[in-house]
Amino acid sequence: MGAEADPLPPSCTEDVHVLVVDDCPIDRKIVEKLLLKNGTFKVTAVDSGIKALEVLGLNEKVESPSVNEFKIDMILTDYCMPQMNGYDLLKVVKDDNCLKSIPVVLMSSENDPQRISRCLDTGAEDFILKPLHPGDIQRMRSYTRPFTPTSKTGTKRKVPLDIMPESNESERHPRLAGVTVA
Repeated sequence: MGAEADPLPPSCTEDVHVLVVDDCPIDRKIVEKLLLKNGTFKVTAVDSGIKALEVLGLNEKVESPSVNEFKIDMILTDYCMPQMNGYDLLKVVKDDNCLKSIPVVLMSSENDPQRISRCLDTGAEDFILKPLHPGDIQRMRSYTRPFTPTSKTGTKRKVPLDIMPESNESERHPRLAGVTVA
């Protein structure tokens, strides 16, 4: 057929909204493409920790009520950046009551064990060495908060009492292979 289907509206998807923070435009684009290629991520990319704070609603002009108005599910930040490095961004996020539950993953091309330990001790979910690989992206998916299931085929749902049958005649018994239910 050749024509692509229109994407579902954001309200119908369960994409993980990732805030990518990296001062290098090439690295930022590579990470963005890896995340989007996976198909379960929505990406907002910025080039500094200061801009990340603006997206998160943590600049001086904005007060707490609008914190995380973009509904960021995860932050993926480079460690080495001017003005505010990834560790400083991590500290600000983890010190804020409204944002501290957001998983923060740091990335760097430098394999510095002390730096990695300090970030993990401060609350980072992970520290990934650049360049990122598809396996790193898959692992990141597990760091996000679990989604509340929406009505999908095969999921358990609570049935309101007013639509439950009053008699036991329509009661169903589970069928398990080789098991008799008394």
